[in-house]
Amino acid sequence: MEKGIVSTIGQKCKRCYSCIRECPANAIKVIDGQAFVIEERCIACGHCVKVCSQNAKKIKSDLLVVESEFLRYNSTYAIVAPSFPASFPTNFYNLPNALKAAGFKQVIETSFGADLISQQYKNVFETIEEKTIISSACPAVYNFIEKYYPELVSNLAEIISPMIATARYLKSKYGSHVKVVFIGPCIAKKSEAVDNEVNNLIDAVLTFAEIKQLFVDFGINIDNSSISQFDEPSSRMGKSYALLGGLLKTSDITNDILAKRTISVEGKSNVESIIKDVSENKIKGKFIDILFCEGCINGPAIDSDLNYYSRRERLIEYVDGTIHKTDKNVWQSEIFNSREIDLKRKFNPFPQRREQPSEKIISEILRRSNKFTKSDELNCGACGYKTCREYAISIAKNLAEDDMCLPNLISNLEETNRKLEEAKDQLYNAEKLASIGQLAAGIAHEINNPLSTIMIYSNLVKNALTKNEKFNTEVEDLNLIIEETQRCSSIVKNLLNFARHGKLNLKRVCPKLIIQKAIELKSINDKMPINIELVDNSNEEWIEADEDQLLQVFLNILNNAGEALIEKEPGKIKVKLETLNHDLITIIEDNGCGIADENMKSLFTPFFTTKKIGKGTGLGLAIAYGIIKMHKGKIQIDSKMNVGTKVRISLPRIPKHSYSLN
Repeated sequence: MEKGIVSTIGQKCKRCYSCIRECPANAIKVIDGQAFVIEERCIACGHCVKVCSQNAKKIKSDLLVVESEFLRYNSTYAIVAPSFPASFPTNFYNLPNALKAAGFKQVIETSFGADLISQQYKNVFETIEEKTIISSACPAVYNFIEKYYPELVSNLAEIISPMIATARYLKSKYGSHVKVVFIGPCIAKKSEAVDNEVNNLIDAVLTFAEIKQLFVDFGINIDNSSISQFDEPSSRMGKSYALLGGLLKTSDITNDILAKRTISVEGKSNVESIIKDVSENKIKGKFIDILFCEGCINGPAIDSDLNYYSRRERLIEYVDGTIHKTDKNVWQSEIFNSREIDLKRKFNPFPQRREQPSEKIISEILRRSNKFTKSDELNCGACGYKTCREYAISIAKNLAEDDMCLPNLISNLEETNRKLEEAKDQLYNAEKLASIGQLAAGIAHEINNPLSTIMIYSNLVKNALTKNEKFNTEVEDLNLIIEETQRCSSIVKNLLNFARHGKLNLKRVCPKLIIQKAIELKSINDKMPINIELVDNSNEEWIEADEDQLLQVFLNILNNAGEALIEKEPGKIKVKLETLNHDLITIIEDNGCGIADENMKSLFTPFFTTKKIGKGTGLGLAIAYGIIKMHKGKIQIDSKMNVGTKVRISLPRIPKHSYSLN
């Protein structure tokens, strides 16, 4: 079960993969289609929470402990992030008294902590040499660097954040026993609060959304609270920290657009790009002011319907309305009196990169999702990853599953539907075959007995009449009777074969030898020679089959091909053997008269035939179909009028190591 700052509510996760798309750390692992957060990889940026339309991401909450324990005692201090006007746009001046009504002893702006550390940043900026320095006020940024760019840990400014600076100020002034609760828009602050380098300073972190819930739980209507100032110490330019460039402004560092030594960056994708550039030494000698979100006013827990620009306007309105009310002398005195507070900290690498898979493994995974060439890689992003290659790498790193590729799933679904339709047709045919088989078993013997009698007596009469030439006409009539009786006998024989083909005498056989025998038998019985070409690309693979029944199948198809050639003109039959995956494929192709489109669906129907009356029973292909199906194979026929017919038979082959030619 997940125990991190952000976790997944499994029953709500709906396979949309939006969180994967937004996670810069690849900290999401898909298990049975649901996206779970990997605690040690997560940087707590909260982007997955923002994009989850199903509310399937849960943020670790301190609300219960604050309500049930901290607010019972008159020693809990609230420190509020400078972005609060964006979350309380119509009543931000009411917030301090509303929080006090909930039980907080004092309510202080975290921006005072920003003022405290501003001189530290100014000193760092003025002493920069060649190494690029990255601001460390945003915990999502330094979490990202510690885990995924540990080589850049030494580039982080070793300065505490405004939240930690404010907490140190309060605990140094009022004692370590007091409780300090940070209130803001940032989920990553929850991870910073338990950071070993600065722990025991922040006792709880509540988001603006949690504060609004606290007001509901305590029956507090913020609109009914009176307007008030925050408690001392007051702040000045630190109020602008929630905006990009606020750190530079507070530290009196130039951020002119043409400045060569500073870069201001905000937003997930921009942060990823700049950090990558620094790691590759593409940027040198710069000071980078960096915020993982588009300013703290766009933090994942800001809980406001306003757009970015309206939020920015509310914050600037608050700064303009309050900064000049702060007594600069009192403020400077407070800053000076806090000079002994330790504003330094260390950062430590916690590498979470997983080993890059080999090209062979990546290619194999891509092939599993039917991506054999570059053009097959659609890079549609439906799986949550930017490219098919990234998706394959994540599978190799045990972060993703094989069935997340939507185009491949659709293709597989279409193939499954096709096979289902094919199975329905096969079931329909099987039912017809079974009915005919039952019929055949019931009547074949009864018909065979009188046919034998007719045959015997016809031959006796014929023999007697043959001695006298005046009975030539009668002899011809008897020949017709005998011929038709033989045809009836052949039909009965086929019916019996049809009824009995449920039993197979299986043994290991070589299909090439069976086909050669079928070709030989056909050649012996042909009235006119037909060219039959055998091409063996199967390397003489073997199968497990009933040799006699398989011979019947091949001979039947060869006879059909020969008759198609005779109806058109003498032509050629080509028999080809090849292997595909675990199957042995036999293709029998002719350039005969072909089969009409309207007859294709009826080919395996018992007693269906396009041959002239007396030339066929319509059982040959039906029997062949049943025999191949009993061998767990497939038989398919493609044909075009006046072009020819191709019969394709697939049978499961036996691995070579499992049989001997002896």
